Amino acid sequence: MNSREEWNRTAAELVQAVEALGFPGELGVSVARQLGSPKAMERMIAYLSYVRPNKAELIVDEMLAICSEIESWRAKKACEEYNAKYNELLWNGLGTDDSGEDPESDS
Repeated sequence: MNSREEWNRTAAELVQAVEALGFPGELGVSVARQLGSPKAMERMIAYLSYVRPNKAELIVDEMLAICSEIESWRAKKACEEYNAKYNELLWNGLGTDDSGEDPESDS
């Protein structure tokens, strides 16, 4: 199954879960678009199944919480990547010594 098929299948499940709680399917479509990934939609489906919220505001609040967690995770990964590059720079230096020659060159 390609990623687009997986997205469509998971979005349909999310819409069905929202409708099963008595909310309009358009809410489920909007939530699916906002969440963006099948994994995030699966988290939302689990929330809907377990909590069974009775207000649309609770669904939107959980959607925003999931989006916030995803953004925090992305920011953390970006910081880790930049920190690794910075540590590499500290460890290896800029690639030149005081004489201006590359220390790794065979000259």
